[in-house]
Amino acid sequence: MVQDFEVIFYDKEDGTEPAKDFILSLDKKMRAKMLRTVKMLADNGPELREPCSKPLGGGLFELRAKVGSDISRVLYFFFVGSRVILTNGFIKKTQKTPTAEIEKAKRYRAEYLSRKENKQ
Repeated sequence: MVQDFEVIFYDKEDGTEPAKDFILSLDKKMRAKMLRTVKMLADNGPELREPCSKPLGGGLFELRAKVGSDISRVLYFFFVGSRVILTNGFIKKTQKTPTAEIEKAKRYRAEYLSRKENKQ
C-alpha cells in the first residue's frame, strides 16, 4: 500500500506561494487538470511517472498537464518524510523546459531546505 503524500506549496519570505498563484491563474479546464495531477502526485508520490511527472535532475521534478495544445508545468521536489513541495509553475511554449524556471525551482528548493535545517 502506498502512503499518501502531503503536498505543500513553497512559500517565499514575503508569504507568496508561486506554484499556488500559478495554478489559480490557469483557466478553468487547465486548473482542473493540474489539480487532478497534483492529487495523483499526493496518491502516488515518487511512483508517479510520465506523462504526468518527469524528473528534471538535481532532485527536481515537473508535474505535467495538457489541455488541447496548451501545456502547463509545476515544478516540485520531495522532502523528508512524505512531503512534496510545489515550487513554481509556468506555461510551456517550447519543447525544452525553460532554464530560468528550473533555476528558480532550484533556488526555492535550496532556500526551503536551509530554512528547515535552521529550525532543527
